[in-house]
Amino acid sequence: MVAALPKPINLIEWLADPPDRTEWIDGNLVTKDDMTAKHGRTQSRLSYYWRGYVLSNQLGGEVYTETPCRTANRGRRPDVAYLTPALLSQYGTDFETLPQAFPLIAEIISPTDYWESAIAKASEYLAAGCLEVWFLLPESHYIFVQTQDGISGFTTGQLARTQKVLAGFEIAVDELLGDGLPQGNGTPMS
Repeated sequence: MVAALPKPINLIEWLADPPDRTEWIDGNLVTKDDMTAKHGRTQSRLSYYWRGYVLSNQLGGEVYTETPCRTANRGRRPDVAYLTPALLSQYGTDFETLPQAFPLIAEIISPTDYWESAIAKASEYLAAGCLEVWFLLPESHYIFVQTQDGISGFTTGQLARTQKVLAGFEIAVDELLGDGLPQGNGTPMS
């Protein structure tokens, strides 16, 4: 769920200095105000596992949370994102807003989000340079991974796998979206 903020701002201003917890959508500055504890826990876990996988496999690149990026005519702030070594060398680490979508993005879907909006956002990311979008539904324990080739779904008792980016990464849906403490040994599954 997003709420419009009263202060007018244009896309160029947002890209130069994006206010915290906001996105720029269709001429409006909107705030991301639906984060819950479960959302934060899921975001933290995925960031941890992606970063651990990158480090343990010496892949390079960086994992980001809530870092602004640009799509065609919007400014977005994905929940979790991975920037490849090639793009990291091109844009560095001190960018205010990535001028394109991250290659790998995850969005955590809350009960107040609309599936149609999530699919539209993924299409927007994919049109702006993203190769793979993960949708995490912590309430119903589903993970959907969308690429230009289609959507793959994973649920309780299954391993969610990357399709295009971070080749070989997989994680148990229960480990990532479970309500209890992680049962693993602190390193991503491979």
